[in-house]
Formats: sequence, C-alpha cells, structure tokens
Amino acid sequence: MQQRVLKVLEFDKVRDQLMKHAASSLGREKAAALVPTSTLQEAVRWQEETDEAAKVIRLRGNAPFGGLTDARASLKRSIIGGMLSSQELIEIAGTIYAARQIKHFIEDMVESDIELPLLDERAKMLIPLTDLEKRIKQCIDDNGEILDHASDTLRNLRQQKRTIEGRVRDKLESMIRGSSAQTMLSDAIITIRNDRFVLPVKQEYRSTYGGIVHDQSSSGATLFIEPQAVVELNNAVQQARVREKMEIEKILRELSEWTAQDADAILRNIEMLAEMDFIFMKARYAKEIKASKPELNDSGIIKLFKARHPLLPGDNVVSNDIALGDEYSTIVITGPNTGGKTVTLKTVGIFTLMAQAGLQVPALDGSELAVFQSVYADIGDEQSIEQSLSTFSSHMVNIVDILRKADENSLVLFDELGAGTDPQEGAALAISILDEVYGRGARVIATTHYPELKAYGYNRDGVINASVEFDIETLSPTYRLLIGVPGRSNAFEISKRLGLDDYVISSAKGHMTAESNEVDKMISALEDSRKQAEAEMADAEKIRKEAEQLHNELQQQILEFNEQRDRLFEKAEKEAVERLAEAQTEAENVIRHLRKMSKEQYGQIKEHELINARKRLEEAQPVFQKSKKAPAKKKTEHSLKAGDEVKVSSFNQKGHLVEKTGDKEWQVQIGIMKMKVKESDLQYLGTPKEIENKPLATVKGRDYHVSLELDLRGERYENALMKVEKYLDDAVLAGYPRVSIIHGKGTGALRKGVQEFLKNHRSVKNARFGEAGEGGSGITVVELK
Repeated sequence: MQQRVLKVLEFDKVRDQLMKHAASSLGREKAAALVPTSTLQEAVRWQEETDEAAKVIRLRGNAPFGGLTDARASLKRSIIGGMLSSQELIEIAGTIYAARQIKHFIEDMVESDIELPLLDERAKMLIPLTDLEKRIKQCIDDNGEILDHASDTLRNLRQQKRTIEGRVRDKLESMIRGSSAQTMLSDAIITIRNDRFVLPVKQEYRSTYGGIVHDQSSSGATLFIEPQAVVELNNAVQQARVREKMEIEKILRELSEWTAQDADAILRNIEMLAEMDFIFMKARYAKEIKASKPELNDSGIIKLFKARHPLLPGDNVVSNDIALGDEYSTIVITGPNTGGKTVTLKTVGIFTLMAQAGLQVPALDGSELAVFQSVYADIGDEQSIEQSLSTFSSHMVNIVDILRKADENSLVLFDELGAGTDPQEGAALAISILDEVYGRGARVIATTHYPELKAYGYNRDGVINASVEFDIETLSPTYRLLIGVPGRSNAFEISKRLGLDDYVISSAKGHMTAESNEVDKMISALEDSRKQAEAEMADAEKIRKEAEQLHNELQQQILEFNEQRDRLFEKAEKEAVERLAEAQTEAENVIRHLRKMSKEQYGQIKEHELINARKRLEEAQPVFQKSKKAPAKKKTEHSLKAGDEVKVSSFNQKGHLVEKTGDKEWQVQIGIMKMKVKESDLQYLGTPKEIENKPLATVKGRDYHVSLELDLRGERYENALMKVEKYLDDAVLAGYPRVSIIHGKGTGALRKGVQEFLKNHRSVKNARFGEAGEGGSGITVVELK
C-alpha cells in the first residue's frame, strides 16, 4: 500500500487510536508498524485472531499481561556476558511471569470448552521458565532491592554492618547528650556525609571534637565533622559496605549467567507476548468503536450494513448501507457539497484498509469486504505551492499515476473527479477517466457535482448512481447514502424556502433545458418511490416480526401440550399396570380358595359358593374410568354481529368477529391473525361490555390488530403514557392475557413513570421487569385481567 494513500484515508489516525489500547510498549511498537496485507489468507487469519481475542474480552473482561516489559536489550547483554542490574533482572522475572499467566489463562479457557484455536496455538509456544523466575524473586524484591537471604554471606555481612552502625550511633548519641553539646552543636542530630556518620558542629568549636571535616553549610557557620572517636568505627562500616557490594555483584553476576542460559527462550516468549498483546489490542479497540468481524473475499465484493466511519463521534455519525462489486463495480455519487459524499468515500477506503490489517470494522454483523492488491485514492485539495501546481494539476498528477497502475485487483477512490477546471471539460475528462478505470475491472467510487455524470450511471452496465440525502425542510444534509438515486442540486427548493419570489424561480426554470427538467423530475420521482418503499418495508418487517412472535408462542404452546399429554399417558399406563396387578392377585386368591374348598368338601361345592366366587372374579377385572365429555352446548339462537366473542371449534381458539365476508362466513380475529371461518364452525361466547352499547358501524370500523409489544423508546413522557393507556385498552379488547411494553433503560424516568402508571390501571393484574432473555429492565411484562 502507498504511504500517501494510508495518510489520505487517515489510517495513521486509526493506528494512533489503536495504540491507546496497548498493554505494553511491545504492543505499541507492533501497532505503530501495522500496515494492511494484500494476501487474503493472511488477512483472514488476522481477522480470526482478533475475533478470538474479542470473544475472550466478552467472556472474561480482559487478558492478564501484567509484568510484561521490553527486556530484549538486557537479555542480549546477558548473552554476551554482561552483568544485569537488579532492576533489569526483576523486569525479566516480570516478563516470565506474564508469559506463565497468559499461557495458563488461555489453557483454562480452552479446557472450559471455549474454542480459541489460534490463541491456543500461540499460548502453547510460550515456555514457562518457572525456575529462573523463582531464583530472581528469591534474591530481589519488587522494588529491585537485593534481599538479605539472597545468600548466607550477604545475610552475615549485613548483620555485621548493622551491628557496627549501631555502635557508631551509640557513640555519637552519647556526644549529643553531653552537657556542652547544646552549645557546640548547631543541631542535636546525627547525619551522614560521604557515607560516614558525622555531627553538625559550630565553626568556633571545630577543635573540640577533632577528627575529619567532611562538609560545611552554605554559610560556613556549621562544619560536618566525623569525631576522632568514631573514625575507626566508620572505617569498619565502610569495609562492611565494600564487602556487601562485592557480594551483591557476585549474586547479580550469577543471576545474569542463569538468565543468559534461558535468554533465547525468553526472547521468543517476548516476541510471542508482543503478538498476543497486539491481537488483544485490536480486540479492545473493536469493543470501543462497537465493531464486528467482516467476512473477507478476493472477488472484489463489498457489502456494508450500517457502516460508520471509525474516526467520527459515535453519537453523531450516520450509518449507511454500501454495496459494490456484485451487481455493479462503479458508484458515481453526485450532489451538492457538504452533503457527506467524501465521508462515504473515505468510509469504504478506511474499512478496506482496516479489514486487511486485521481490524474489525464499525458495521453490523454479516458485512463483507474484499482484499485488494492495491488501494488508490485521490481525495481532497492537494494544491502544492512548492511544486507550483494548481489543485487541478495536483489531482491530475495523482490520477495519471493511478491510471498507470490500476487493475482488476484495485480499489480506486476519486473525490470531486474533474474539479478545478472548466465544467464542460472537467465533466468530459471525468467520464473518460471512469471509462478507463472501469474497463480495467477495478472497483471504483467517484464523487462529483457535475450533472453530466448523472447520465453516466444510466448509460453503462455495471455503473450505478448514488447521492447523499438532503432535507428540504431543515435545509441541511442527512448524510444518508441513497444507492440508485442521483443527487439533485435542490437550488430551487432551497431558494423558495428562503423566501425567493415564485416568479424569479419560474424564470430560472425557464432557462434550464428540457432535458435537465426531465432529469430533475425523474430524480424527484425516484426519491418519492424510495421513501414509499422504505415505509412499506418497515411495515412489512413489523408484521413479519409479530407473526414470527405468534408462531413462536404457538410452538411453545404445542410443546407444552405434548409434554402434558405424555405425562397423562404415562400416568394412565402406570395406573393400568397397578390395577391389572391387583386384579391378577385377586383372581389368584379366588382360584386358591376354590381349590381349598374342593379339597375340603370333596368336589361338592354348593351353588351359592360358586356364585360368590364368580362375583369376586368379575369384581377383580379392572375398570378404567373414561374421561367424561362435556355435554354439547345447545346452540342458542343468536344473531352474530361484528365484535362478538366466539370460539372457533376446529382450532379450539377464542377470537372475535371482525366482519361478515359471505352468506355463512365471517372474518375472525384470533390474536394478531385474521382468518375466514364458516358460521357453522363458530360458537357464540358473548359480547364484550365495551361493544354492547356501541352502534354496529362503530364496531365494524374498529381495527383490532394489536401488537403483543408496545415500543416507547424515543417518546416524550406525556405522549408515552397516553400511548400506554390506549394500548392497554386495545389489548384487553383483543383478549390478550399478557403484553410487553418496551421503554428502554436510559435515565430511568420513562421506565419509572410506566411502572407507576401500571400500578393504578384498572386492567392490569400484575407488572414485572423482563427476564434476562426478555430484555431485562428495559422492558415491562404486563399481565391483564
């Protein structure tokens, strides 16, 4: 990729944002050197690694990289025999600790059946050097100080040093406590100069203490004197310190030698940890910009859903759907300036670079991007004073370079193509340049405000017009991209809104050619058709969701019915087995009794005894009580009318009549579904009180199509409560036992208001927040009476 293109598309700014999420200087170094790859296989692997790290962050919050530092220079010095400082050694121990922690962390997740094949592969390459880590930490504390128990010799030397220092202090403190000390000393304290214990003595009493002068105050009034009485003891302290220093150097040298033995393994760990920090850095950045993993291809196909430029503030940016490379390979975006054309151009460019660099993009799941060998961009005012080039000349220098290199594996972005020169010549040049790049098979997006290029998209296969929507009411762009609709200047509408007289506008329209007027009318008709299609699509989507929800509810009811039926069958079977067992036992008892009687009476059994035995056998036969069918209700002669509650016998479902559709046929509302049912299949249940006293025309005109959910998000407080009251009345009339009110979480004001309102409503039996799978505290589930 050209460095100029990376800068023009602001990839360097994305890198700067990415670097803020590094856990170490190693990760920042990787991010600073990041450039997009032009290989599909490599880009796919990078994306999969980022996605695995995003999964880890989603499940565990973050990955443990504590202790990781860039110890490469220290390790290389140990290899050539250098002695490392205690601080360098403790940093190396921290890096070993970081490798051990991240290795165990990934392995634990994999053992928990979380699929992380690429991260697990990297974690397995980390070498846990536990022995070296323990050796270093046994000798050095976290602040880099050598511990007493680093060696027996060091412990003894420090004990001797502390003993001698104690004797020196005792000697000097006895001097401080002397009767003349208050007169001769500037201050009654023991201090240190040149690593030796001294007393602050006034200048005039220097000869009293004798010894060695090590320093004096800035005024010269105080001398810091080592009294003769402690000189020998101070010498002993110094000797102890020298021996201590030599022992510390010996310990550090031994630790450095042990480190050198494992230096190559630690360097490999550092390289792997840097890569893993870099991967998790990309995942943390993806979380910040609410990005998702794009699917990648090498077919030049781009499909973006609700794409947002990553450098624009999330609250203000408008998302757009963008498609290129499938049905058409060139998009020409026309329309006035400041409408968002350049932002759209840069969004496609930066998304492509991010995807090829392993970065997720701020768009919805299912978005798709192509991996290009080259990305070319001619964007912005590149007037060059140093080279004495005008804006047009500077653009042409870039375009000439693009035309030399662009091919079927290229993405080419032109901003204001042909601008900076005569409009007629500029438009002709723009068409010729687009033809050339299009003919080479490149994917092209170009912006322009030349009206001649509007016809370009209609006259060539594989080319489509687009524009950025402009709101005439507010006189401002909405920044929504409209594929298939060329841009309009809107000059007449804006002028009219701003107060220009109609006759002036009419005169201006007369100066326009018939062709221009026809094109303008065509564009206006396209915009109206698009808005109507969007509204109809939104309605259809709403109905589809309601039908899907009803389908799911019915499926759940069928599952519950089947489970209940199976339980009843199981219970009946168990009861039958028990009764048969009882009958068999009774029959055996009867037979045994008969045999006994036969033996005792020698075959002369009386008739009444046989009759009693037969009766006992008959009573032993199990009798299963059949379920009683409810007696069929006599059909009451009732003249059905719209609004009556009925039961559809064939479906065993309740509903109400909407209107009569035939001689013996009615349209019935069951939940949110309407169906035609024969009058013979209907059973009258009653007439709701709300409908009894209403005229027939009012009942027929009422629309009982009520959703199972009411969405209040974005509503004002008062309007929301009015909608809730009307919705509950409609839901009760529709016979719903339970509905849901979506109010969102937000500040909690709307949620609290809805809850308070529901507590006092006459039709509400119970109200609760949704479960975790229902929407949580952003939704209230209402049970109706």
